[in-house]
Amino acid sequence: MKAAQLYKYDQEMNVDLVVETVPEPTINAADEVIVRVGAAGLCRTDLHIIEGVWRSAMDPENSLLPYIMGHENAGWVEAVGNGVKSVKPGDAVICHPLRSCGVCSGCRRGEDMYCDNALFPGLGLNGGFAEYLLTNERALIKLNENVVPLDVAPMADAGITAYRVAKRAARILDPGSYCVVLGVGGLGHIAMQCLRELCSTRIIAVDSSPGARDLAKELGAYRVVDSGPNVLEEVKELTGGGAHAVIDFVAELGAEQLCWQMLRRGGTHFVVGYGGKIEVPTVHMIMNEISIAGSLVGNYLELVELMELNAQGRVNMSFREYSLDNINTALTDFKNRSFVGRGVIVP
Repeated sequence: MKAAQLYKYDQEMNVDLVVETVPEPTINAADEVIVRVGAAGLCRTDLHIIEGVWRSAMDPENSLLPYIMGHENAGWVEAVGNGVKSVKPGDAVICHPLRSCGVCSGCRRGEDMYCDNALFPGLGLNGGFAEYLLTNERALIKLNENVVPLDVAPMADAGITAYRVAKRAARILDPGSYCVVLGVGGLGHIAMQCLRELCSTRIIAVDSSPGARDLAKELGAYRVVDSGPNVLEEVKELTGGGAHAVIDFVAELGAEQLCWQMLRRGGTHFVVGYGGKIEVPTVHMIMNEISIAGSLVGNYLELVELMELNAQGRVNMSFREYSLDNINTALTDFKNRSFVGRGVIVP
């Protein structure tokens, strides 16, 4: 099969993935499924993998490369193990990013991303920047008849990450409250739509990109703000002193230090992006009773819920399509923020 493989890490990202022919995956367990990839989403994590940020976690012995990235996948079932009952060849599916075991305490609680025995196609083992992907039955959700893999592939990780944090924020956001979404592009525009469906908060969208700010306006943001030098003052003025919640999809390059300062007393800073370091005076946290909460990828049922919202046309994704042969162009465009939304690779 054709696949794009990473052969070396480079902090400067001056490397290309190699598009070449590799062996197709094979089924080795009763619960395994081979998916013919219809589309695979580009994620900032892919850039961090190339940079070596994930090297110590997923490749501690320096023995993984070459391997195939791509952890946001959707397509059609190609073949199934003899124990698979819920899907059959030809079914259109989206893949939860984790291959969970189903028997550990995390899985028993329904929190797939806490699985003690999880495998993560695209991080540490071959993913979906290829014609075929090996996963397991527990990871698969059948798509509604009006949904095609190309339209939803990045929802597999980016979508449920945005949906999960929107659900958490919605629990504390009363009608008329203020929620800042920092970083509208990849995940933020999905979170804005989810917030709209889950609560009646006033969304203030913050981004440095004119294209992203235009998208935020199209999605009905209460106010749209440029993330320039006066962003903190602008947000405080718009919110009458501070937001009830700030969802940070950037969390690096100084953004992580601004977000908690945008909160009013009792507010919560949800951290979704990563790369930076948050430093908050403890006296400020105590006197203002602010909270800082990390938010991870969503679980299986949250992906089911998001797919239903998508099928109803209530949460959609802005994306640019690239062929697998042009994956290096896609990575360069993504790194340079040449498009708004998500990049999608089609084998």
